Amino acid sequence: MSLFSKFDDMRAIIDSLVASGRNPFDMRFERILSATEALLEGRPCLLFGTNNYLGLTFDATCIEATVRAVHEGGTGTTGSRIANGTYCDHALLERRIAEFYGKRSAMIFTTGYQANLGLISTLAGREDHLLIDADSHASIYDACKLSAAQVIRFRHNDPEDLAHRLRRLKGRPGSRIIVTEGIFSMLGDSAPLREIAAVKREMGATLIVDEAHSLGTRGKNGRGVCEDAGIESDVDFVVGTFSKSLGAIGGFAVSDLPDFDLLRIVCRPYMFTASLPPAVVGSVTAALTRISTDKSLSARVLSHSGRLYSALAQAGFEVGPEPNPIVALKMTDKETAVRFWNRLIDRGVYANLALPPATPASLSLIRCSISAAHTEAQIDRAISIMVAVGRELRVLDPRPAKTPVHLTRSLPI
Repeated sequence: MSLFSKFDDMRAIIDSLVASGRNPFDMRFERILSATEALLEGRPCLLFGTNNYLGLTFDATCIEATVRAVHEGGTGTTGSRIANGTYCDHALLERRIAEFYGKRSAMIFTTGYQANLGLISTLAGREDHLLIDADSHASIYDACKLSAAQVIRFRHNDPEDLAHRLRRLKGRPGSRIIVTEGIFSMLGDSAPLREIAAVKREMGATLIVDEAHSLGTRGKNGRGVCEDAGIESDVDFVVGTFSKSLGAIGGFAVSDLPDFDLLRIVCRPYMFTASLPPAVVGSVTAALTRISTDKSLSARVLSHSGRLYSALAQAGFEVGPEPNPIVALKMTDKETAVRFWNRLIDRGVYANLALPPATPASLSLIRCSISAAHTEAQIDRAISIMVAVGRELRVLDPRPAKTPVHLTRSLPI
């Protein structure tokens, strides 16, 4: 018996995917041409699966800041934040993030995954209770495994179930820590944060919100769904990532709690990981300034996502609950999803293939992420290709719609 025998089921899945066309776990772009285009298999391809929501990966200001930071600080810190890995620019970025959110303190992590892993596993102790949305990201689930707390899942986006589970804890020792997301990564649906915040206040719990997919895309100032819902003062910790709207890599946590800085010496994922290189700190600082001063970016991505969402819904696709920078198409089964994804690539559109068990309710999805850098022509081309593939595979009615779907006006955002 091989050491890798435990992964035989996964090998069989990969083999079946390859036999159907491509391995979605081993896609390689020969060249990235822009925030929205790349060369894939030697051909130009529209990018609709990159999480590059504001299109800042090729922003001239961010690139200039990156180059300057490399020349001034070198290619890496070669140490953790508590050793030699804190430069003045790391501290400056933390101040800028705290100011952006109107909070007292901020910590930056080397990845967004690490931000959830570090914050949640450190805060939740042996007698505490973690109440997490059932559809939470893998980083939240992994943080729960690392924590010594009791973990309780509440039904997805169900404040009443959350309240019920909290009431059952009455009289037990320990803190109650609620963890949810602003926008969920698979279907693109928003959390009912007003209702969750009301439960938090009633029960005297702590609330952590992961705004990874809503930073820069939601809220008057781009602070996410918490800002949209008007409950920022009820949120004890906001967690987020630099790898989506800010176009780089890294993560952060912000808070108003007075003892927040103690986390720097008790959070093991923070203490024992090398800090972000100067180039990333430079580009993220520039990107944060950009989204603070340019409100057109969030308006554009929401307009584009509404255009895509409404046209695909009108064409007959079963889409996610609402238009957000993530637009998901629900497929009837895994085999159809795989065929659909392969044909999209054949036609020059790259989206994400999302299959069980990584999806909510065991759904098979084609997951599209929209960028402010997309043009309306690119959105309309993607719509035309998706509709054509949908008809070919009989996901949609094979008869053409009377009104061309790519000319449909967007739903209100």
